[in-house]
Amino acid sequence: SPDPPSAPADPTAPPPRALGPPPQGSVGAAPRAEGRPSAACPEQEECSVSADTVLAPLRAALDACRATVQKQVCNDIGRRLTVLEDAWAQGKLSAPVRKRMSLLVQELQQQHWDAADEIHRSLMVDHVNEVSQWMVGVKRLIAESRDLPTAEMDGSADAETRDLPTAETDSS
Repeated sequence: SPDPPSAPADPTAPPPRALGPPPQGSVGAAPRAEGRPSAACPEQEECSVSADTVLAPLRAALDACRATVQKQVCNDIGRRLTVLEDAWAQGKLSAPVRKRMSLLVQELQQQHWDAADEIHRSLMVDHVNEVSQWMVGVKRLIAESRDLPTAEMDGSADAETRDLPTAETDSS
């Protein structure tokens, strides 16, 4: 029987392996992103978002919440941010997740709560296996930051609004 053109030169040699072992951690998203870098990240800088670029503003937002949010809630958010940090450090987050987290943080810093929430939702839908362990903390952080008096974020709230209980301000 004639050998196909792709057969190895030595018929006793084992056939070449087409694929390596499956990747560790989440399956699917990272190899696709690496296979099509131009489609996943039009500009190279967007792909190499540093963990600190995302985590520093998230931790700053958490610190801003500490005065008004229950300690237990803050501790839970902090634990989930640590899970995010560990996943990032271990290379378990795909380029699209890193890029969208960078965008989410930018929206959070600009107090665009709805936009940040929309990015959070899209990450939960598109990358649930990658983000489910820590995204709950990011979602809670968005919600708590939204509820902060504006002085906590940018220094512009007046003292009267700051002292109102949330039940009175939410009754509509």
